[in-house]
Amino acid sequence: MDDVRWRATVPAVRIAGRGVAALVDALDADDVALSDATDLWQAFDRIERLASNAKTLLAARVEEAGAWKRAGARSAADHLAKLGGTTAGAARRSLETSKHVAGLHEVAAAARGGVLSPAQLEAIATAAAADPAAEGRLVALSGTTNITELREEALRTRAAADVDRDATHRRIHESRHVRTYTDAEGAWNLHARGPAEQGAAFEAKLAPLVDEMFANAQVRGSRELREAYVFDAIVALGGRDEAPNGRSRTPKPRFLALLHVDAEALVRGETEGDERCEIPGVGPIPVRIARDLLGDAILKLVITKGVDVVNVVHLGRGPTAAQRIALLWSKPKCANVACSSMYVQLDHRIPWAETKHTRLQELDPLCPYDHDLKTNEGWSLVEGTGRRAFVGPGDPRHPRNKPPP
Repeated sequence: MDDVRWRATVPAVRIAGRGVAALVDALDADDVALSDATDLWQAFDRIERLASNAKTLLAARVEEAGAWKRAGARSAADHLAKLGGTTAGAARRSLETSKHVAGLHEVAAAARGGVLSPAQLEAIATAAAADPAAEGRLVALSGTTNITELREEALRTRAAADVDRDATHRRIHESRHVRTYTDAEGAWNLHARGPAEQGAAFEAKLAPLVDEMFANAQVRGSRELREAYVFDAIVALGGRDEAPNGRSRTPKPRFLALLHVDAEALVRGETEGDERCEIPGVGPIPVRIARDLLGDAILKLVITKGVDVVNVVHLGRGPTAAQRIALLWSKPKCANVACSSMYVQLDHRIPWAETKHTRLQELDPLCPYDHDLKTNEGWSLVEGTGRRAFVGPGDPRHPRNKPPP
């Protein structure tokens, strides 16, 4: 009886939809108790996940049905995009995910249970299709990390399963493109796709301009998101040859884009097992490309068997160049486990005024926002090392709230 009752037929889903529609129609956000607002949002989010995942599971079947041909669409993705009021690119990704999920039982179960968001489902399905043995690990990881880091791990999984990374790199290069469009609000949008090492080189040239604009804004008392200065820097690179003072606006190569590569892989010419060859924050690249990059003055190579700076004690307030490079290699992201920013400032875990030295083991990278919370609002990383929770002064895990011995 239950199997018949809960069978996903068109009438049954439409009845369920009417129920959800009635709930939304009766929703008055201003009347929701503040204590219930988050729980109610999460309840609707679960409904959204389930409905979106169901659409993804059905997408391949819609293509197979062929209704898109009768509708005169160029492809099933274009037909789905029109029906769903989304872009053809988003519809294509949903269709690809649908085909991947068909052979991934753990991923499909997590999707049906609403455990995975649409973004998580897309990232995991693409990686698990390349390495089916990784699906359980990636599903479990989705519950303990954010979407940015999940995507990075999925990217590593795909790269590790790639039997011909050079061929993949060539395909990426051949399909390189830049697309611009104006959205519904009238804003100009830019989307670019190409080889990772070329993107890293572009970001390396961009970073000094971003830092300069950020510093100038602080002097003026202005403060905006870093992303705003990145946009301004792109415009400056593409539209101006000179600074307002008439001097050449040539970025100085002082920004370090780190190349993380295992020494054995560098010598061998390819990675094996869990070895890495990647630009942190950008993605995996073939070892051949890593070798080519060694001559680039902007990139600094840090090999996993390089100089040991762990035990170096520097008496200055700021870290040495070697310490900074080692820390950016081993901890390229904000130490706040809920943050994935790679634009970080180095913070002394124990105030320098107390220790009068700088040790690698006593430094934590924090994004400017979290660094400001720590300095001015009393927030702190919980005790420990590595990436961990970042809590407010009232949290029982805050180091100041630790009970006396």
